[in-house]
Amino acid sequence: MLPRFFVQNFGCRAAQADGAALESALAGDGHIPSASADAELVILNTCTVTAEADNDLRQSIRRLRRENPAARVLVTGCYAQRAPSEIAALPGVDWVVGNSHKTQIAEIVSREWGGHYHGQIHIGDIRAHTEFLSAPVEDAAGDRTRPNLKIQDGCNNVCTFCIIPSVRGRSRSAPADRVIEQVRSLSMRYREIVLSGINLGRWGRERGYEQPDGVPARLARLVKRLLDETPVERLRLSSVEPMDFSDELLQLMADSPRLAAHVHAPLQSGCDATLKRMKRRYRTRHYAGRLEKARALMPDAAIGADVMTGFPGETDAEFEESRHFIESMPFTYLHVFTYSERPGTPAESYAGSVPIRLRKERNAILRQLAAGKNAAFRQRFIGRTLSVVTLEEGMPALSTNYLKVELAHGRPANQLIDIRIGQVTAAGLREANPLAVIGA
Repeated sequence: MLPRFFVQNFGCRAAQADGAALESALAGDGHIPSASADAELVILNTCTVTAEADNDLRQSIRRLRRENPAARVLVTGCYAQRAPSEIAALPGVDWVVGNSHKTQIAEIVSREWGGHYHGQIHIGDIRAHTEFLSAPVEDAAGDRTRPNLKIQDGCNNVCTFCIIPSVRGRSRSAPADRVIEQVRSLSMRYREIVLSGINLGRWGRERGYEQPDGVPARLARLVKRLLDETPVERLRLSSVEPMDFSDELLQLMADSPRLAAHVHAPLQSGCDATLKRMKRRYRTRHYAGRLEKARALMPDAAIGADVMTGFPGETDAEFEESRHFIESMPFTYLHVFTYSERPGTPAESYAGSVPIRLRKERNAILRQLAAGKNAAFRQRFIGRTLSVVTLEEGMPALSTNYLKVELAHGRPANQLIDIRIGQVTAAGLREANPLAVIGA
């Protein structure tokens, strides 16, 4: 008899999409989905971007052993690919399956379930991996109205701080026709769909993705096809590298109300010397040019970035240069990360390690800067109308430009509506009271 299973995902949207595909494959093979406490097989789909992510996995295993000691445990994902022997040695781990073998998990479980395994490892060369694993994520962190569709995986960049290329492999893309069919199907049930990837802007760049007319495939052209060939009401792009926000893509976003007015372009540092040590493929002048173009085309768009503090060698002067650049850019929010050494990355051995205390102090400075920018951005919309998608009951709606809006009265989930903004709240906006408007 095949076991009841539960999949727990850690980390990014791509990991969530992998987990959704695993659930689909296992169910298709005859396994029965279950809650964690009742599952006979628990699959932990890991992240390894930071040391904290690794620790989350270890804590989850210990908690699982307490709450469901009879369950057998399979650990997969990025941490499993990076350090399989380390995970296999943990008490209670039956299988370790790297990303290289993730598509074979249903087969592995079906074949090996009857045996007695501890720390069984299935792993291979991820850079030789060409399969594309993904399924729409229709319940991300409790948000059941904005499915996440991964259309790209892997990364060919060589950023010195990043472990992802060595655990996810080279860039590879979902076929355009498959993406179109998935978006068409999702559009029947959802108003907004989020396109995601490890390096989303590289969709279609590998060999074999040329269009029938010989023109290279590009994300902008795929998005154009999605608008032309599906009834999707709103598409949102997740993170896209700055230089992949081409003029064509930005113009398309500006011209179509069906594309969310939302530009997220990872920065990492606003100091050219730091960017050089990171081996990022641009300098601040290039980055600024992309954001200036985006803001000129979309004055009300959300513009966000990932930034890092405490990268090896970051002096007080370099941090101040980065802070000043960030302050000068039209950001409406930031995701601020404290640098975390990752085994196997070049930066791990760099001289000039920044004390943890100082990394966190700089993180707090940038978070405060980001909070001020976000508050000023929200203030602009008092008395104006924004298009929002309604989420689950009790959750604020989300505007096209990535602002949380408290509704004046309940609305059904999964609706696109226009609402008038009444005031700023601590973390977002609040809809104007319709009765107050009528009585004015």
